Amino acid sequence: MIDRTLGAILAGFLLDLLLGDPHWLYHPVRLVGKLISAAEKNLRRWFPKTEKGERLAGFFLVLIVSGVTTAVPALLLRLVSRWSHLGAFLIETILCYQLFALRSLKEESMKVYHELERGDLPGARKAVSMIVGRDTENLDEAGVTRAAVETVAENTSDGIIAPMFYMMIGGPILGWLYKSINTMDSMVGYKNDTYRNFGRFAAKLDDAVNYLPARISGVMMILASGMIGLDRKGAAEIFKRDRYNHASPNSAQTEAVMAGALSVQLAGDAWYFGKLYKKKTIGDDKRPVQPEDIPRANRLLYAAAILTLGAFSLIRCMVSLAV
Repeated sequence: MIDRTLGAILAGFLLDLLLGDPHWLYHPVRLVGKLISAAEKNLRRWFPKTEKGERLAGFFLVLIVSGVTTAVPALLLRLVSRWSHLGAFLIETILCYQLFALRSLKEESMKVYHELERGDLPGARKAVSMIVGRDTENLDEAGVTRAAVETVAENTSDGIIAPMFYMMIGGPILGWLYKSINTMDSMVGYKNDTYRNFGRFAAKLDDAVNYLPARISGVMMILASGMIGLDRKGAAEIFKRDRYNHASPNSAQTEAVMAGALSVQLAGDAWYFGKLYKKKTIGDDKRPVQPEDIPRANRLLYAAAILTLGAFSLIRCMVSLAV
């Protein structure tokens, strides 16, 4: 038995597979980003520029942005449900569809691969700069490839499995609450002088909401790696050994699986905003990273996403029947 929300999630996932993120469609995450920027500008003006003042301003940023981002889809669904169940299903499907980033993640990372295949390193650096936060202008071919593979690994959780997890629990309303927190972290969750205090609450909250999804993602990626001919044993071993080799408690969970499945070494030192950050490596340097690892990473992304969708759907159906 499929309830309306599960049907909307499945339909939304299918739409993402088919359409991705069309450039002609204005994505709601842009509106969330504008809300974050506007709220930040005003909150910084209202609160004192002290450690306590900036942290308090950051707390109110989370309240405002998460509140608005949750309230809008909730009110929209409530209003449409009064008039039409079909209309509510269509709205719910669109809201779910816009929470997934499977096809767009693949397409953006494959742009990096195609530039590398053409031998255009500057073009590859520019392409990868669109999907990573680090400085890319001085990366060599291996560095560009590594950055692309790492972002595919991290966003397997952040962009697909984590929103899927929250949608399965609370539909698109909870899914958009998650997305608002994740977007705030990506915009203000930096450990630099500008955001160390202001973005602290958003960053810590993002760590909390991603704690369980990141670990579920790691396990599902291990299972999926064996299904598509990658090194499942290596994925499990590196996941167990290196999944905390990152400043974030969550990012290395999926990166460790990816490194083990591909038999390569990821992470390590990286430049951000002109400053070198020392980082632990993830995985063993069994072979050099190569451009072909990008499509391999995407195959693991798709396999893990589909496997997780099936598992989550089965669990939701079983719970629905039980209650």
